[in-house]
Amino acid sequence: MTTFGKALARIETPIPGLVVWELPVHGDSRGWFKENWQREKMIAAGLPDFGPVQNNVSFNDAVGTTRGIHAEPWDKWVSVATGRIFGAWVDLREGPTFGTVFTTEIDPSRAILVPRGVGNAYQTLEADTAYTYLVNDHWSPDAEYTFLNLADETAAIAWPIPLTDVEISPKDLAHPRLGDVVPMAPRKTLVLGANGQLGRALRLELGDAPHIEYAAREDLDLASPDLVSARRWRDYGTIINAAAYTAVDLAETAKGRRDAWAANATGVAGLARLAARNGLTLVHISSDYVFDGTREGGYPEDAPFAPLGVYGQTKAAGDAAVAVAPRHYVVRTSWVIGDGRNFVRTMASLAERGIDPRVVDDQVGRLTFTSEIARGIHHLLATDAPFGTYNLSGGGEPTTWADIARAVFEHTGHDPARVTGVSTEAYFASAAGPVAPRPRNSVLDLSKIASTGFEVADARESLVSYL
Repeated sequence: MTTFGKALARIETPIPGLVVWELPVHGDSRGWFKENWQREKMIAAGLPDFGPVQNNVSFNDAVGTTRGIHAEPWDKWVSVATGRIFGAWVDLREGPTFGTVFTTEIDPSRAILVPRGVGNAYQTLEADTAYTYLVNDHWSPDAEYTFLNLADETAAIAWPIPLTDVEISPKDLAHPRLGDVVPMAPRKTLVLGANGQLGRALRLELGDAPHIEYAAREDLDLASPDLVSARRWRDYGTIINAAAYTAVDLAETAKGRRDAWAANATGVAGLARLAARNGLTLVHISSDYVFDGTREGGYPEDAPFAPLGVYGQTKAAGDAAVAVAPRHYVVRTSWVIGDGRNFVRTMASLAERGIDPRVVDDQVGRLTFTSEIARGIHHLLATDAPFGTYNLSGGGEPTTWADIARAVFEHTGHDPARVTGVSTEAYFASAAGPVAPRPRNSVLDLSKIASTGFEVADARESLVSYL
């Protein structure tokens, strides 16, 4: 019998992400009515916004019809329209809960959210039973499934009707035992800009597991109209965009302006559309150059954009585009140092060669090492931090470029007094080409990312380690 008058409520299970939901059913002598899927109410109650795209109905006319155990590469919202079923779920995903079993009965007053990779099986308990399920991907012949035998001794599912007495397809009877099951891998993570300084740091941070993919600029054309079909995007969970046009001064030229807008704005907008369409998490790297540097103190994440030059304008446009994706992290950073040509290595080289440099002393900020950015991105993803924009730079007291140069000289065994501080105007007075305007204050307020449990490394200590 269907239970009327329940309140919408969630019931946790031993399998992470597998959640039973009690559904309000309203009925009288004429029949009953329920809201099988009500996005606004259910999300408010804690159901993930899993983005269903297809609704299927399965009808079973005989008691005992048994199907499964199938683990699909999408999420499912399963309920019953008529009748009653016994459901069994087995976690077939890689990880510590592999093999965990949960069982319960489902009638019209109950539904269950089945995460990708959790095997599900159903046994009909009443004649003329129809169950309905919403899925967040269209069926595809290229989709990869994982299966488990209904009679597996390790899972030891207590079927209400013995399997010897029920209708089962030959295909389901041939599924492997748990010891022979190949676990379903996590959704893929794609790192763009894999050959850049941050891309290399992300490779060290995230490793080379099969579900982590790295793509250089030539491997994936973000401007291509075929981007939407370039991969089976529903197999992916996250895209980390570490690719960008970063030639700040060249961006002020005619060609540089076109290239900067193409990479930092147009291409990023394409990624945002892709992420929104496929329910992906998009991680995008932003810059202090979206601000004009006139603020006193550190810039919070919600400070208004006021870019001074073309590079900053394109980065601000990219940030705005990324915000369209419901699942996004904009990671805003400054004064980036990584594996490759950079300010620190230049100063160390000048010190070693006996050259006494003139270095800008009226711009204030903190160094950020690519290893820290990679660690911060990993932290946000691993902890399921709330989506949005996060400042991420080195911590500690702000410094000038001249201060950093002197620290490099000192820690490489040279006299820091050899560094002469000069104004930005004086430094660029004799520049041969265009010079982009720089923000004088690049200090970022780090309290938001710290509130997620991320421990910001001191920039000066990181510099010593880097050297």
